[in-house]
Amino acid sequence: MPIAEDVTGDEIDQDVRQELQSLPKTLAEDVAKNLVMVARLIDEDPEGAYAYSRIALRLASRVAAVREAAGFAAYANQKYSEALAEFRAARRMTGTVELWPVMADCERGLGRPEKALDMAGAPEVHKLDKAGQVEMRLVAAGARRDMGQLDAAIVTLQSPELASNSVQPWTARLRYAYADALLAADRRSEAREWFAKAVEADRDGSTDASDRLAELDGVEFVDVLDDGEDESEDVSVSEADGGDDRDQADEKADEKADETADEKADDQADDQD
Repeated sequence: MPIAEDVTGDEIDQDVRQELQSLPKTLAEDVAKNLVMVARLIDEDPEGAYAYSRIALRLASRVAAVREAAGFAAYANQKYSEALAEFRAARRMTGTVELWPVMADCERGLGRPEKALDMAGAPEVHKLDKAGQVEMRLVAAGARRDMGQLDAAIVTLQSPELASNSVQPWTARLRYAYADALLAADRRSEAREWFAKAVEADRDGSTDASDRLAELDGVEFVDVLDDGEDESEDVSVSEADGGDDRDQADEKADEKADETADEKADDQADDQD
């Protein structure tokens, strides 16, 4: 597959670049460029990102960063079994637990929420950093909802991180998940409060909390473009009606002029007689 002209391969993280140093220089450059394409496309074009990840995987399957990128590309395309296999391979190579939450979410995707909950209670969770632990909590709450345990999901999300007033990278998603669970439990007023808090924390628009909040408030968005088109149509109709009125007036004026001319002609004829 073609590589974008502006991609050099130097855009990858330093840690990944170090991993690729085990490869011949030309091969390392090719793998790096494909990894950059994966990162660039994974949000907007998951299928394209997946295709580039398969190329990188074919070129360097023994590099942990490549297996991880392939896992995330598969995950973005809901290929959960394949993603889980790649994440497991990357974990074996690195020995780290960073991928533990997304591995648990793959279990959810495969219809095994019980397995995800088992992973949420595993010793590996204590080795995660704060962001990883919050992510694990989100996955566990999702597993509870998968199992129909809505109240348990709400309790799972109640944590110091949720109650904190400080805004962290995970804050918006945590508040959003809590608001969504409350709404599912028909606790609308509480849900509205937490959707509003999610909006406050969602500085980069990573959630649709503002839309959910507006929906709860009964706000309806009007398409300005459509209104403009309707107004244009109204103006056109008015102009057309005005044109018809003018035409009718002109016809009446012509008729009046003809009548006047006829009367003058008759008077002249009488005078001659």
